[in-house]
Amino acid sequence: MKLTMLGTGNALVTECYNTCFVIEDNGKCFMVDGGGGNGVLQQLKRAGYNWMDMRQIFVTHKHVDHLMGIIWMVRLICQYMGAGEYDGEAFIYSHKEVLELIQDMAEKLLGKKVTRFIGDRLHLVEIHDGEKKNIIDHEVTFFNIHSTKAEQYGFCMDLGAGKKLTCCGDEPYKECEKEYAMNSEWLLHEAFCLYGQRDVFHPYEKSHSTVKDACEVAEMLQCKNLVLYHTEDSNMAERKKLYLAEGSEYYSGNLLIPDDLETIVL
Repeated sequence: MKLTMLGTGNALVTECYNTCFVIEDNGKCFMVDGGGGNGVLQQLKRAGYNWMDMRQIFVTHKHVDHLMGIIWMVRLICQYMGAGEYDGEAFIYSHKEVLELIQDMAEKLLGKKVTRFIGDRLHLVEIHDGEKKNIIDHEVTFFNIHSTKAEQYGFCMDLGAGKKLTCCGDEPYKECEKEYAMNSEWLLHEAFCLYGQRDVFHPYEKSHSTVKDACEVAEMLQCKNLVLYHTEDSNMAERKKLYLAEGSEYYSGNLLIPDDLETIVL
């Protein structure tokens, strides 16, 4: 089982792609978010994936750096269905507002020839707080992170053998997520910048965390592995080194700061 980061950056990055990733198990893929455009297709290709294998897709929230790449996935899926080159079905999971946006944008931008497959073979599946779904043969529980900006969901995936992976979305951990995040084998958490650079990047004004904050959370939650993403891109060559140095002061577990296209064995 593995996690491949298609992108690791925040909304305005130019030196890497926006945060999105794929969890793969036994050849089955669960894609989370799509970044801000058709760059997601290039990232999938560079990661060695066939976009057609992204049959289970989850969209955390409506912000453009997470949603717009999904519109390109919708276009390709439906277009290839229409051409008889896409077998079977596909599923996009999200909350009601996001699904309505996807439907509306698809109808306005792609036309009926493409959108006729939405609801037929491309299923837009509404999720609710605490709801469980079977995805790539794992139980996944979706939860509302109670964002003060746009409604957003995270998820907790049962990895088996009493282990779980928890994704907190792209906002700081909140107490309502404790039942899902506590004792996670893997915690996925945003870290907008170094704590030492908070006056430069202003993470708190954007409802984001610093590396220090995220690491303190993971330590408190007793998580074994912490993956940080959704960062600034001012110093990509040194990002991993600098983030590890700061984070190790506050977190005693296994800290990872992946680059785009990096794969982590779960």
